[in-house]
Amino acid sequence: MTLSTAATGAGLGVLPEWDLSDLYPSRDGPELRRDLERCLADAKSFEARAKGKLAGFSGTELGEAIQRYEQLRETLDRIMSYASLTYAGDMSDPAIAQFYQTMQERTNEIGTRLLFFTLEINKIDDAALGEKLKARALEHYAPWLRDVRAFRPHQLSDEVETLLHEKYVAGRAAWIRLFDETSAALRFAVDGKELTSAEALHLLSEPDPALRKNAAKSLGDVFGRNARLFALITNTLAKDKEIEDRWRHFKQPISSRNLSNFVEDDVVEALISAVRAAFPRLAHRYYRLKAKWFGVEQLAYWDRNAPLPDETSKIIAWDQARDTVLHAYAAFSPELAAVGKRFFEGRWIDAPVRPGKSPGAFAHPTVPSAHPYLLLNYQGKTRDVMTLAHELGHGVHQVLAGAQGALMSDTPLTLAETASVFGEMLTFRALLEAERDPKRRRTMLAGKVEDMLNTVVRQIAFVEFERRVHDERHQGELTPDRIGQIWLDIQAESLGPAIVFEDEYRHYWTYIPHFIHSPFYVYAYAFGDCLVNSLYAAYQEAHQGFAEKYLDMLRAGGTRRHKELLAPFGLDASNPRFWDKGLSVIAGFIDELETMG
Repeated sequence: MTLSTAATGAGLGVLPEWDLSDLYPSRDGPELRRDLERCLADAKSFEARAKGKLAGFSGTELGEAIQRYEQLRETLDRIMSYASLTYAGDMSDPAIAQFYQTMQERTNEIGTRLLFFTLEINKIDDAALGEKLKARALEHYAPWLRDVRAFRPHQLSDEVETLLHEKYVAGRAAWIRLFDETSAALRFAVDGKELTSAEALHLLSEPDPALRKNAAKSLGDVFGRNARLFALITNTLAKDKEIEDRWRHFKQPISSRNLSNFVEDDVVEALISAVRAAFPRLAHRYYRLKAKWFGVEQLAYWDRNAPLPDETSKIIAWDQARDTVLHAYAAFSPELAAVGKRFFEGRWIDAPVRPGKSPGAFAHPTVPSAHPYLLLNYQGKTRDVMTLAHELGHGVHQVLAGAQGALMSDTPLTLAETASVFGEMLTFRALLEAERDPKRRRTMLAGKVEDMLNTVVRQIAFVEFERRVHDERHQGELTPDRIGQIWLDIQAESLGPAIVFEDEYRHYWTYIPHFIHSPFYVYAYAFGDCLVNSLYAAYQEAHQGFAEKYLDMLRAGGTRRHKELLAPFGLDASNPRFWDKGLSVIAGFIDELETMG
């Protein structure tokens, strides 16, 4: 699938569209068909040679088997990366949706042949595996084996694991697809135009208050008219998760996410508790200050992300956004910028807003033998530049970690947000230092605070919303009104009395894809922001050698846990004071804004 660059929007310039041919030339080409056929044959052969025999393999033989398994997984991941990115580019095209579903089913069928491998590895005795690890071929995969075996207490019988794997495409994946296609098809009437959700949500940061209100009301109305369907999806997936968690003996709904992130429950709980305790000195205080700037006691919810009254609106062209981010990266590390530059030169970014395109933004790592891709919905705001800096940070991290191979390049979510948030911070600091106008500096500082509140306070509020929904789902299905009330309660608690919510805002939970795609994912954003605040403070204290240590951390991929990765910087996320240190950076910015009046 090769797409041309597109000129869109006044003042944006030429926006790039990605070229997916580095994965496959087309959906119906011989390359994709050959990979599917070869992978199925190889998976059958691998199963015949290895199933039921791993305990008797020598360390060298087991290392060679893992290497073959890695190659098979990489091919499957390449196929699904191509299918997922094609689908994200246009979720409204029935032919693309059919292709995406077919690829899910075909790769799932092949993956079933490989499922035995990790299940059987987890049955090998610790002492016996320790002996095998003396072989160099197996020692290379020690970090991967450590992570696979972390799930041993929650592993079910081979038959049940196979059943869950095969049913995924007709169960959870189908509900996720229903959410995605429904969301992509929604249109919002604002001032005589029919807009996508990305375009309508974007209007909430427009200077015109009437436009913000109209967009907010339209969003609430359309979300509300679809709330029953979204509630059904949410209830079904929450029940599905509760059943599987119960069978796997996870203590809390969040515990399986914590294990997949290789972070202890008490570390995550310390983060959540620290942020919730800081709601008053962060969000409550800032929005009270913002209301004062607007000359009111309270802000309507559609003014929460509004530009400041004296802020001058300007469109930032794509070329300027690109140069701003790359220059900020280069000032920190030329190597970091050089990797980032490849995304622009290689057409690894899809930037324009299009009907049917996935809303929001993401970085998809694909596979180490290829390269990541970034999806944006770029509309020329300062926040869009920060989003580019954020997603490029992900992309650079994924490129650097790719050397670890398909099994060990993936980074747990808690650390996956480090490079992205650090990239944002580098870009923001560079822009702030270059700005001399006091009003403009206040605007920039306020924008950064709002982004940090959205990253920390709002995401922890999202986690609390998820916890309450999942906990109540244990007692029975939740009505759309009940889910909406939980949403309103936690939004009021987190954002404070300076924000007024009208009734239609109770439906805004419906558009958050993370609740559906990856339950409890969102605390990773707060984890990453607080971590980066501490990391950036360490950078300011000691520039010498910092960039090298930072790049080493990114290159490690999933081979090391958070304690090992942060130790060279003198940081420890298991220390409760660590979170307060990160939150104090946000509080300090608000202190500075208060002195500006």
